[in-house]
Amino acid sequence: KPLSLEEVESHIFGYAIGCDLTRRDLQAEAKKLSRPWAVAKGFDFSAPCGPVVPKDQISITGTTHLTLKVGGETRQETTIEKMIWSIPETISYLSKYFRLMPGDLIMTGTPAGVGALKIDDEVTIACGELPPCKFTVKSST
Repeated sequence: KPLSLEEVESHIFGYAIGCDLTRRDLQAEAKKLSRPWAVAKGFDFSAPCGPVVPKDQISITGTTHLTLKVGGETRQETTIEKMIWSIPETISYLSKYFRLMPGDLIMTGTPAGVGALKIDDEVTIACGELPPCKFTVKSST
């Protein structure tokens, strides 16, 4: 059932930080052929995620700082309030089109600064007090 903005908070279990990766090569090919590009988003290990922290153990506000670093160099940096939609707005909107169930993870999108990753890049994503999400890019072969 669709959730109002006022109902959303009671449906949030917790928060985590993750990385929604895209295979740009597959995306470009699919776009060129006017095909869906879901395969460019749903490949193995395409969404690394840190541990989920129950919402009553963490404070996530509009001023919560978000960073993504590659090899220690900051590539993306913002605060939650600068995202296009707030967390409640995102959940309320999605609930109109999808049945949201316990255990579902919702990734909100990415701030400015999207860029290519290469093999052996070490990525660290941090958001406020959440445990960071860290991963190293590996070859699929």
